Amino acid sequence: QLVESGGGLVQVGGSLRLSCAASGFTFTSYTMGWFRQAPGKEREFVAAIRSDGGPPFYEYSDSVKGRFFISIANTKNTMELRMNGLKPEDTAVYYCAARNGFAWASSFASEGAYSDWGQGTQVTVSS
Repeated sequence: QLVESGGGLVQVGGSLRLSCAASGFTFTSYTMGWFRQAPGKEREFVAAIRSDGGPPFYEYSDSVKGRFFISIANTKNTMELRMNGLKPEDTAVYYCAARNGFAWASSFASEGAYSDWGQGTQVTVSS
C-alpha cells in the first residue's frame, strides 16, 4: 500500500516535498517512482529510484533533472520527492508507484513496470 502526502499550492520558483509511505515492500531489491498527470494530458514519468541490493540508481525525466530529487528513508519505509524551482508546467497530480524487484533501464519509466500505486496528491504552481 502506498500513501502520498505533501502536495499543495506554491508560487513559481518555490519548493515542495512529497512523501510516499510504503507498506508491504522489502526495500532490499526494489523500484520506486513518481509519475504525474496534468489536466488533459497522459500520465508521465518523473523520477525513479531502483536497487538490486547495492547502491541505488537515480533516474529523472529531462523536464525535472536538476530540480527534483528522489530519495528513500529505509528506516521509515518512505520515499520522498523534493521539488525545487517549481514551474507552472509542474502543476499536476503526482502519483508514487512501487514494485518489489529491480526494474531494468528499459522499463523503469513505464507505468507497467510498477505493481502498486498511490492515490495521488495535487501540486499546483501559480505564476
